[in-house]
Amino acid sequence: MGFPERVYTVEEVKKARALIAKGYKHRLRVVGSQDFKRKVKEALKLIKAAKYYSFLRTYIRQIREIGGLSQLREAEVAIWANKYAVADPIEVASFIIQKAQQMKDFIEGKLYYDKGEIGAVKKRIEFLETLRDTIKDQAVKKKCEENLKRWAELTFP
Repeated sequence: MGFPERVYTVEEVKKARALIAKGYKHRLRVVGSQDFKRKVKEALKLIKAAKYYSFLRTYIRQIREIGGLSQLREAEVAIWANKYAVADPIEVASFIIQKAQQMKDFIEGKLYYDKGEIGAVKKRIEFLETLRDTIKDQAVKKKCEENLKRWAELTFP
């Protein structure tokens, strides 16, 4: 029993949820230009350093380069990102984790329309804090701190 090709219908969501509950992990694919792949792989190194790679592979199967707006594509279990979204490895790493949390919420049946992306943004902030606290590279620590200060300006209930 493989993971559904798409996750759109009630049956497909239930199948995905059941497989994830049994420990299913995707073989993450990065699709796009060589430059896009290189930049996403830099972000994936940071995700691995913060020990979030298993979480990512649970909920996302593909990160694809597109020409339009960067977004989660729930039915495809994929993140679409444009070349500008992947310019900063720390920013894209936290964006990827935010979208993985959003996919988790979708599969678990949590209402997105109730509180929007608050939970996903909180996961992004948690990731940035974890990366800052675990990485040895001082430049990465500093950039995490800058991003955290920017996110702290937002208010959540």
